[in-house]
Amino acid sequence: MNIYARYFNQEILVSNLDELIDFLVSIPEIDVTEEMVSDIANYVNGDMPYPKRYKIRPRVYFILIKTTAETMEEFKMNKKTTMVPSLENNAKALRTNELLVERYGWYRGEITFKRVLPIPGTSKFQYQDTFFSAFVKARNAMECYNRIVSYIKQREDVDLRSQFPSAKGSSFYFEYCGETLPQA
Repeated sequence: MNIYARYFNQEILVSNLDELIDFLVSIPEIDVTEEMVSDIANYVNGDMPYPKRYKIRPRVYFILIKTTAETMEEFKMNKKTTMVPSLENNAKALRTNELLVERYGWYRGEITFKRVLPIPGTSKFQYQDTFFSAFVKARNAMECYNRIVSYIKQREDVDLRSQFPSAKGSSFYFEYCGETLPQA
């Protein structure tokens, strides 16, 4: 098992702990302590497969990654080819495609948005989840969403600072109802 280490644009692929420590000591910004060496040794010799990062100062880290790659080129090629899209990304892509499917007709759209409401007796405001539902004639679900949000924003009783969720999120629901308006 080899270790890939990176600190900003300085990177190395090493085969043992001594080479890794030598690399880290060669970087002036990194203060290599005995505790750090012990922790790195535990990571290198342990069976935790995940990358590990070490804090140097606020928002500045160096990273260690275990790999079976023998060369830096092999490591970088493996990194590019092993990136598999996650289920979450697939779900987002499916939701986006579903929003854009062209089916002209009536949609029942439901949205839950953060509505700004004044707090009586003060000059402060609060956000409150507000549910809104409507039948909308549209070409696709995205147009349905846009028309609902546009209508809500134009209402005098809705503050313009209200926050609207993404059409891709779970706070917007739609259902295609066909080419004729459903009876209530």
